[in-house]
Amino acid sequence: MLAWAGIFLIIAIISGLLGFREVAGVATQIAKILFFIFIILFLISLVYALFYHIPTPTVVP
Repeated sequence: MLAWAGIFLIIAIISGLLGFREVAGVATQIAKILFFIFIILFLISLVYALFYHIPTPTVVP
């Protein structure tokens, strides 16, 4: 998902340089939304990993 945010950011930069302001604005908004969704999912998975850590089985020789 972070890759999609980067792709839309690149599209926004290129279209902004070429003068397509509306396309650049839409691509920027999509990149922002995807980036914030990525951050929220990352934080949820981080909290889940911290609180629900499953211990690895130990091997007894």
